[in-house]
Amino acid sequence: MAVLHAEETFEEDGKDVSLRPRRLDEFLGQAALKENLSVFIEAAKARNESLDHLFLIGPPGLGKTTLAQVVANELGVEFKVTSAPALEKPKDLAGILTTVTERTVFFIDEIHRLKPAIEEMLYIAMEDYELDWIIGQGPSARTLRIPIPPFTLVGATTKAGMVSSPLISRFGITCRFSFYEPRDMQAIVRRSAGILGVPVDEDAAALLASGARGTPRVVNRLVRRMRDFAQVLGAGRISRAVVKDGFRKLEIDELGLERYDREILKTIAEKYGGGPVGAETLAISVGESVDTLEDYYEPFLIQTGFIQRTPRGRMLTPAAYDHLGLKRNPDANDRLLF
Repeated sequence: MAVLHAEETFEEDGKDVSLRPRRLDEFLGQAALKENLSVFIEAAKARNESLDHLFLIGPPGLGKTTLAQVVANELGVEFKVTSAPALEKPKDLAGILTTVTERTVFFIDEIHRLKPAIEEMLYIAMEDYELDWIIGQGPSARTLRIPIPPFTLVGATTKAGMVSSPLISRFGITCRFSFYEPRDMQAIVRRSAGILGVPVDEDAAALLASGARGTPRVVNRLVRRMRDFAQVLGAGRISRAVVKDGFRKLEIDELGLERYDREILKTIAEKYGGGPVGAETLAISVGESVDTLEDYYEPFLIQTGFIQRTPRGRMLTPAAYDHLGLKRNPDANDRLLF
C-alpha cells in the first residue's frame, strides 16, 4: 500500500512516471468523462465535502490509476493506493482506513478481486464511514463500531461483470473508459515526446497513434522505443521512416497488431477452423494466461472486428482472414452470430 499527497505522482510503470498527467486539463482524451468529473470535483470542493465514491471501468492501460491520482490532486487531498489481491484479511483494510484523513482518496485497483469478508467491511465504511470490528471470540465476542473520516473510495476494474451488485450500488459516480480516438492518441504522442525532449514529425505521430491499440500506456511505451531508435539509428528525430522501421523491428503491423495478436488469430484459423473455441483452450494453445488473453489481447481484437465472442466461444470474422491473408473457412461465416 502506498500513501501519496497531492501533486505527488504514483509510480506504477517506472519510467512512465514522468509522462503521467497530474491535473485534469493535462489528461488527454475521454472528453465526456472528464467534463462530468470536473463538475463533481468542483461541487465537492465548493461544499468542502469528500467526493462521492468513484467506480472506474475499462481495459488496462487507459488511465484509470492516473485518473485516480488526478482526482486527488484536483481535490488537494491525500492519496492512498493498494490493489485488491494485497488485502488478504479484514485487518489489512482496517489498517488503511483507520489512518485516512478527511476527504482522502483511497484507490483500490482490481477491485473485482476483493475477498467477501473484506468487501462486507467496505460496505459499512463506504455508507456510514464506520468500521465494524469484532473483539473477542466465541460467546464473549462483541462488535465495535469505529468511526472514520469521510473519504472517497476509487475502485478500478477491467471486469465489471465480476464486481458484486451490492458493491457497485455503493458507488455514486461511474466512469467507463473507452479506447482513445486517433486525434487524442496523436496529442498524447506529441505531449510525451515533448516531455522526453525528442522532436516528432506530424506524420510520424499519426503512424505511432495508429499502431498503439487506442491505449495511452502502449503509445507512451512506443514513443520511448522510437526515441531509442531515433537516437541510435536515426538523426535524433522521430520521423515516419524511424517509426516504420521501429514497427518492423518490434513486429507491430499497420493496425497495431503485435506478434501475439496475429498468433491468436492464426491459431483460431488454423487449429480450430475459425472457431468457436473457448478462452481457456485458446490461452493454452498460444501459451498465455486466460487473464492476459481476456484483458489485454481480446478487447482490441474485438474492437478491430477480427474476433467475435459468441455463447459457444471465440470466432474469427472475415476481416481477420483478409488481414492475415489466409483462405477463409467456408463454414465459418455460417456459424457467426450477428
